[in-house]
Amino acid sequence: MQQSNFYVIAYTAGLTIICGLLLAVTATGLKPRQQENIALEQKKNILASVMTLQPTDDIKSIYEKRVKSYVVDFEGEVKQGIKAEQVAVAEEYKKNKEDRLYPVYEILSETNPAKTEYYVFPVYGFGLWDNIWGFVALQDDLNTIKGVKFEHKGETPGLGARIATEEIQARYVGKKIFEGDKVVSVVMQKGEGQDYSNNPHQVDGMSGATITGKGVNKMLLEYFEGYYNFIKSKSNNKISFNQ
Repeated sequence: MQQSNFYVIAYTAGLTIICGLLLAVTATGLKPRQQENIALEQKKNILASVMTLQPTDDIKSIYEKRVKSYVVDFEGEVKQGIKAEQVAVAEEYKKNKEDRLYPVYEILSETNPAKTEYYVFPVYGFGLWDNIWGFVALQDDLNTIKGVKFEHKGETPGLGARIATEEIQARYVGKKIFEGDKVVSVVMQKGEGQDYSNNPHQVDGMSGATITGKGVNKMLLEYFEGYYNFIKSKSNNKISFNQ
């Protein structure tokens, strides 16, 4: 029997509403788990900037044992009542550098919890097509890079997307961010295939991904400048800051 136009429209509208409600309920129910997975991934990336993790490692347990976190402002002052894990670096990136909140993650010694082995700083920027971000770990001299962990949203596969590979990230290990008391950061060069092992502030580039490389350079310099006052206050003469 042929149905009236009203019946067809009402049936379609009712079905749409029911499906929408089911999707909304499902999304709400899954949200806590999604947030937990995002938090776990962040902890994993923080740890991965200083150590090699195995698939069987208990990330949450290692993080709770080895990581001390807090938030500082541009002046290097610790902000009370704010958890580093709750700071949305992507949102802070939209602010002027002087107005941002800066999370700090100290990686403590496994055998001596009173000793800080590394300092890990989140970084955020823009590549060729979309945002890039990651974590940079400094040794306890607050100058030498222990490791980096970069991610991206939409860089070109095989070109700019290589910033997320171990091959590219390994080039930053051992590089310096200071020259005297000046933040010079580490600069990815244009082109690829050159040896910069004797230059503490340069790394080999990515062929065909010059703009992404420039985005990484800008990101690192901007955030090292943002953390400068904190690093200066924590250096305890480990870095020769000129007066």
